[in-house]
Amino acid sequence: MARTAVAGLLLLGLCISSTSAQEGVTLKKPEAKPKDPTSYAIGWNIGQDFLANGFQPSDLASEDFLAGVQDAIARSNSRLNEEEMRAAFAALRERMNERIRMRAKTNADEAAKFLEANKAKEGVISLPSGLQYKVLKAGKGAQPTLTSEVKVHYEGKLIDGTVFDSSIKRGEPTEFPVGGVIPGWTEALQRMKVGDKWQVFIPPNLAYGERGQGGDIGPNQLLIFEVELLDVK
Repeated sequence: MARTAVAGLLLLGLCISSTSAQEGVTLKKPEAKPKDPTSYAIGWNIGQDFLANGFQPSDLASEDFLAGVQDAIARSNSRLNEEEMRAAFAALRERMNERIRMRAKTNADEAAKFLEANKAKEGVISLPSGLQYKVLKAGKGAQPTLTSEVKVHYEGKLIDGTVFDSSIKRGEPTEFPVGGVIPGWTEALQRMKVGDKWQVFIPPNLAYGERGQGGDIGPNQLLIFEVELLDVK
């Protein structure tokens, strides 16, 4: 079953960033099987959409939520007028935006603290931009320029060790232009040589910044990559 779209929310201009969708989520053991699998499946898909848009359980009162769904399906008149509906969504939007702002500040503070401690570690090189790296293996091949295309193996992690992307796990190197990636990658690659394997520590302003990236990388999160430069074209 295709995931349902939360059309009403989107059409009313909720426009909430999904970067914090997965943060702070604790998986619970499933309860007893539902009496009506179809109803549960529909609810699950709607819930997944809510989660992807940054909702938390406390954002919804289940009784009122179900009443709204049932009234809409039954073509009943809304229990809220248009002005009340707009006000409800405005309050929700502000609450969720504030949640994102708080998470962005927390992530930025964690990134700064990490980089400050990391720069004192053996082998870590700090650049004026704030980028840090550590050479794991030295190569002797060609060095990319801004206009080069490179072939790399990499794995990306968050500070807590969560792997959000890995060509190594996929078993297939990735090719892309040096100038077509986040600034931290662009800067690091132009210092590497074919055969190099580095650990690269990218501060938020050289990664995805306050916007984050999808549900995996939150706002202002520091990224840690292990990068092996395989070829330059």
